[in-house]
Amino acid sequence: MRARPISRDVLVEELAELVSGRPRDEWVRVAVDGAPATRPETLADELVAPLRLRGRPVVRVSAGDFLRPASLRLEHGRTDPDAFYEDWLDVKGLRREVLEPLDAGGSGRVLPALWDSRVDRAYRVPYQDLPEGGVVLVDGTLLLGRGLTFDLSVHLWLSAKALERGTPDDERWRLPAYERYEREARPQEAADVVVRADHPDRLAMLVAEDL
Repeated sequence: MRARPISRDVLVEELAELVSGRPRDEWVRVAVDGAPATRPETLADELVAPLRLRGRPVVRVSAGDFLRPASLRLEHGRTDPDAFYEDWLDVKGLRREVLEPLDAGGSGRVLPALWDSRVDRAYRVPYQDLPEGGVVLVDGTLLLGRGLTFDLSVHLWLSAKALERGTPDDERWRLPAYERYEREARPQEAADVVVRADHPDRLAMLVAEDL
């Protein structure tokens, strides 16, 4: 990967160009991955308008709406970092309801939200039909290295010190899970685009050489 400084506005525009540069007769599944301190949902939201301006229909999905029920997710307690890493995300549900329908020959019918973890029950939202050439933008944390199929993955990276500073006290129990993610999933190597975000006003963008 090659690294270069980039402003937030230019980052959004260049990511939109990367996504819209994909074949227009294929769906595009995009992951915006990062610890909560990096606010991956904000970057995903910022991509919606530029993509639509480029003629790409968009469906926004948050991995936080695809968590497993509390009886499974919290089986080992509310602050177990290994359970957070391994058991919180409903990987099968995200694959079945969002990613697999956008395989070649798929239905294009995407469920934007599955499980409301705040009240621990299923959302009552309709499926959305995404036309060919449309984009699904999925934001979340710990998304890579799980066998989820994304056509473009963006990882927002923080150094250990910056991640520690940006993590609220009541979420610091998650830090070992993020360390494990760096060690096992190697998101800086797995992602197509890495954005180094230790300093929000001094971003650096690394793009895989084959993109």
